[in-house]
Amino acid sequence: MTARTRVDGWAKVTGAARYAADHRLDNLAHAVLVTSTVPAGRIAELDVTEAERAPGALAVITHRNAPRLSPAGDFYVQTVLPLQDDLIRYEGEPVAVVVADRLERAGEAAALVRVTYETAPATVELDDALPDAYRLGAYFEPITSSVGDVAAGLERADVVVERTYTTAARHHSTMEPSATLAEWRDGMLTLYDATQGVFNVRDAVCAALDLPADRVRVIAEYVGGGFGCKGFVWPHQLIAPMAARTVGGAVKLVLTRAQTFTSHGYQPPTRQTVTLGAARDGRLTAIRHTSVNSTSTYADHLEMAAICSRAMYACPAIETDHLLAPVSTVLPTPMRAPSDGPGMVALESAMDELAYELDIDPVELRLRNYAERDPTKGRPFSSKALRACYAEGARRFGWADRPMRPGALRDGNDLVGWGMASATMATFAAPASARVSIDADGRVLVEAGSQEIGTGTRTVLCQLAAEALGCPPERVTIRLGDTTLPPTGMTAGSSTTMSVGSAVQLAARSLRTKLASMALAEGDAPAELARLDGDALVVEGAPRTPLRELIGDDPVGAEASWSPSTADVSMHTFGAVFAEVRIDADLCLPRVSRLVGVYSAGRIVNPLTARSQMIGGMTWGIGQALLERSPVDRRLGRFVNKNLAGYLVPVNADVPELDASFVDEHDEHAGTVGGRGIGELGAVGVGPAIANAVFHATGTRIRGLPIAPETLLRGDGDGRD
Repeated sequence: MTARTRVDGWAKVTGAARYAADHRLDNLAHAVLVTSTVPAGRIAELDVTEAERAPGALAVITHRNAPRLSPAGDFYVQTVLPLQDDLIRYEGEPVAVVVADRLERAGEAAALVRVTYETAPATVELDDALPDAYRLGAYFEPITSSVGDVAAGLERADVVVERTYTTAARHHSTMEPSATLAEWRDGMLTLYDATQGVFNVRDAVCAALDLPADRVRVIAEYVGGGFGCKGFVWPHQLIAPMAARTVGGAVKLVLTRAQTFTSHGYQPPTRQTVTLGAARDGRLTAIRHTSVNSTSTYADHLEMAAICSRAMYACPAIETDHLLAPVSTVLPTPMRAPSDGPGMVALESAMDELAYELDIDPVELRLRNYAERDPTKGRPFSSKALRACYAEGARRFGWADRPMRPGALRDGNDLVGWGMASATMATFAAPASARVSIDADGRVLVEAGSQEIGTGTRTVLCQLAAEALGCPPERVTIRLGDTTLPPTGMTAGSSTTMSVGSAVQLAARSLRTKLASMALAEGDAPAELARLDGDALVVEGAPRTPLRELIGDDPVGAEASWSPSTADVSMHTFGAVFAEVRIDADLCLPRVSRLVGVYSAGRIVNPLTARSQMIGGMTWGIGQALLERSPVDRRLGRFVNKNLAGYLVPVNADVPELDASFVDEHDEHAGTVGGRGIGELGAVGVGPAIANAVFHATGTRIRGLPIAPETLLRGDGDGRD
């Protein structure tokens, strides 16, 4: 399809786009959270006297006077409901909320809440919690997997590589801090929320407050980045309507930047061990991949990092396993490229180490182990063009000129290294519905409950509707992010284009069929017979008909639903990433100077917005490789750098020109769209490609991300303090 600029771009750059905290309501009060300063224990004393007397204060809500809540359902992953008891489970847990007539007054009153704690012993680091690691009984995917005899495969291998790799705790750091506006009016609750799933929020709030679904409406017209932290429901989204009910009106609750580090999850650190057995010719004989990640002490989040090893390479024997280690922090949650993102760091680093053990080019090693079918499930892939990705990526990068020997490339005082890695992501899809209507002037309206979180959803859905209707995209308007619209899943797992896009196309085709049938005065005329021409319909076998004559003054619409059906295939996206790094020989400061990514994801609906997604993901990968980590103070049990001054994310100076492209492909199993999700794929493979390039430049293998200058200077390999 044609590359098109974002249809909502003008609204965003002019300020017309309204995010959750931008909505203005009558008599709006402001809420500020008071959060715990210790990681474990209970509240010993709680004095709110001064806070209640503060100017403008309307209410101070604590566990003593908060409304009692009911279990909030599956999408409230915290499980522990806010302000219901005096226990402390993590630093940053809400212990009170102060409501005042102005934000400044709410903040001043919140500072007057006095809390003392009876502390309890707390484990806050993954390494310290390893002795208490456990295995879940069930998850959305099997926790363990096994095909073939791994022990026998390792026994007959000519070379065995067994290494342990670590990835750091990371935070989502969205441009828009999470915010919830709650308004009670005439028994109806309306929430303006920064969420990736309006229906998830509605269902959780209804369950917690014992309300029927028709009394709660959730609106999220625009979301300023989610990356997973806004995918589920968190305490502040329940506290805001509690506060609004208490004061009897409208309340706005916006998390501070520091609170975003403790209020809606983070990507947990992982410790992964990969064992590879191979014959002398490079063919794998066995893969064993185990992973452990930290979770909270009160609920489970599993980062299924080893899942990538189940589908990536052809191998007769593959084992994977996952463990959890409980720590006293907020519950982790998915973060852009969960599971495969950290998992491929370990697998692709180990493959690079195996390539050096065998003296085989890293690309060639991967080609010799190319999987034509899913090696664990035995199913064919829905579509896979990874060979073409390797070939095109190597060509664009100039990989053929790479010397195998580490340290062979130098430019002045810079050590230069070239590394590569594969990328893959499991493909997710969810049931979705959409409504498409047209008025007498030929204006098309597409409606779906799905959210726009900055990925270009409005633009892509506009194009898909226009394509299905046979009309220019300029005539299509998109309405999203409201529980009064047709239901969809949350915007997560790179699933929206395939899921909601397929529903939109089906609804548009149904509308086109309806119009053709009306023009020909017969039932179920083929949609292909009809073509929209401005405010008229052109149908083969009938004269040009003005829409006003055909449908009158009221718009005509059609609604359709779509559900995934991929039981007979294994569906993944793939890619090949090539990185060049330059490292100052004296300072050991690593910089990425070139990055090439070529991807296999089925049909690309909009090349412009798709490339934006990939270069955004590749930038995330640079952060994973070189910058992003959230260390925890063992003594205080808190994340050390709860701001964007101490938590480093890539900025312009860190990001070179990124070369991102796609191979030509159509996946007939990927709904009516023919394309698989790409939003997270770009963040996969970049980290290990950079780590492999660092080894090629220096001869020092760093097995812990991010790679900091001091790690290279020490040369200790694991990347930990």
